[in-house]
Amino acid sequence: MSEDLQPHAKLTVLAARKIIRGATAKAEEIGVPECIAVVDDGGHLLAFMRMDGAFALSTDTAIAKAVTAAIYRAPTGEMPDGPDIRLAVATQGKRINLPGGLPIIVDGKCVGGVGIGSGTGEEDRICANAGLAMLDGAQTF
Repeated sequence: MSEDLQPHAKLTVLAARKIIRGATAKAEEIGVPECIAVVDDGGHLLAFMRMDGAFALSTDTAIAKAVTAAIYRAPTGEMPDGPDIRLAVATQGKRINLPGGLPIIVDGKCVGGVGIGSGTGEEDRICANAGLAMLDGAQTF
């Protein structure tokens, strides 16, 4: 490989589906229908599911949480107070600092993000972690 290039791990659609299965199972267990989004490390959507009964408005929120977690390589909802509205406005709603978005980190590298929306922030985070637990070697939060 050229010294100008670095090897790059990519999240697969199969892995994204595993994450959605894990998050869905947890959402069913706790009785909270969720919107679940999985993106790659560049914030591009790989997989999405809106469970029956999940709020329609949470579709965009879940995707924005996943994108934000992947791009910033950090859980959403943990930024200092204040930038929430500015971040959402500046990015036309494509980045958001609401709880429920987690980066997908494997072997110390961020390969994507998962975003969950429709429950409380804590319910969303629990479901996101359940999704991450389905992926071999993924860090949970």
